[in-house]
Amino acid sequence: MGHKPPLKAKEIWSIWVRVQVAHRIRDLALSNLALDSKLRACDLVALRVDDVALNGRVRPRASVIQRKTGPTVQFETTEHTREAVGRWLEKKELHKGEPLFPSRINRARPITTGQYARLLASWLRVIGLDSLASGTHSLRRTKASMTYRRTGNLRAVQLLLGHTKIKSTVRYLGIDVDDALLIAEQVEI
Repeated sequence: MGHKPPLKAKEIWSIWVRVQVAHRIRDLALSNLALDSKLRACDLVALRVDDVALNGRVRPRASVIQRKTGPTVQFETTEHTREAVGRWLEKKELHKGEPLFPSRINRARPITTGQYARLLASWLRVIGLDSLASGTHSLRRTKASMTYRRTGNLRAVQLLLGHTKIKSTVRYLGIDVDDALLIAEQVEI
């Protein structure tokens, strides 16, 4: 199966437009937070209200301990994300200690990673993409890849993803000699 590729900016915008038109407040908050946080699916669905909000206000920065690797990872929340998550908190009347994205069956438990994957697949199908070609890691990889392409700063991306080894980040982003040459070509002396 290999790596699932990151989504393109136009694909992200298409998803956002479709979920907004459909008034899917949760889906907009979830997709935005997935992009901003760059968290694995298991960490994203496990978020609690107090991980991202304080006194009902969504914070511009948050940090969580990653389940898979253990280290704390910090992430920013854009204004667009803060608004979407804020609307979601109001609609569901979510409070400190509760799952940010609660299950419909048991509000005390979060949605599952499988449910998140099915939601993403439905978003992709709506915009005409093959839902088998992309997955939850595509959203994790999207902003990290865009950050790398824009800045060339591998160390920054490593920190954002919470990788302990730079080698992991290189492999994760799929960086090769062509990528390095493109960055070098943009630097003039």
